[in-house]
Amino acid sequence: MAALLATIVWAAPADAETFKLTAPDGTVHFTNAPSDPQYQRMGVTSGTDAGWLRLPDGDTAPYLQEIRDAAERYGLPFKLVSAVIRAESGFNPRAVSPKGARGLMQLMPTTAATLGVRNSFDPRQNIEGGVRHLRSLIDRFINLPFALAAYNAGEKAVVQYGGIPPYPETQDYVTKVLYFYGGPVEGGTTPPTRIYQTVAPDGTIVYTNIPPRGRP
Repeated sequence: MAALLATIVWAAPADAETFKLTAPDGTVHFTNAPSDPQYQRMGVTSGTDAGWLRLPDGDTAPYLQEIRDAAERYGLPFKLVSAVIRAESGFNPRAVSPKGARGLMQLMPTTAATLGVRNSFDPRQNIEGGVRHLRSLIDRFINLPFALAAYNAGEKAVVQYGGIPPYPETQDYVTKVLYFYGGPVEGGTTPPTRIYQTVAPDGTIVYTNIPPRGRP
C-alpha cells in the first residue's frame, strides 16, 4: 500500500484543481499546488471523479440514516460507505457517469438489476444495493483495496491482475476512497494502513500513510 497511497498534499480550498505525479519508485502524489512540471492535471473521466474533495458541508445530511441503516445491516463501517459515496458521486443522487453508472453509489444498470434495485436514483434503494454489492466484494477478496478496485473496475479485472489493476482511474479511485475513509484499513494480506496528517510551517497539510518520526 505504500506505493499506492503515499502522499497527498493539500494547501488550498477543497474546490481547487487536483494534480497527480507518480514517482520513479511508484509512489503516487496528489496536490492542488504542483511544484514540479511533471505533475499532471486530473480530468473528470467518470462519475467516480466528479465532485471529490468538493463536497459542501451538510450534503450528507439527507442520507445519513440510509447510510447508517445499510452499513449496520451489512456489517460495514459507516465511514467506509460514506467514503465510497463521496468518491463515486459527491453525494449527488442524480449523478450519471459516461459509462451509464447511476445514483449515489454509481450502480451500472445490470448490477442494479442483479441487486434488485428498481430505481437507481432513489437514494435508499441505491445505497442498499451499493452496500450489499460492496459487502459481497469484501467477502470475496478479503482485502479492502482489492474490493474497492473491483467495485470500480469489476471483479474480472481484479482476478485477472491478481490485485488492483493498472488502470489510472481505478488506482486513483482506490486512493480517494482510502483517503476519505481515513483508516486504519485492514483486510487479508494487506497490512493495516493508517493515514497521518501533518501541517508544514507554511500551512500545507500533508496526508500520508508513512508514519511521522517517533510514531508507530
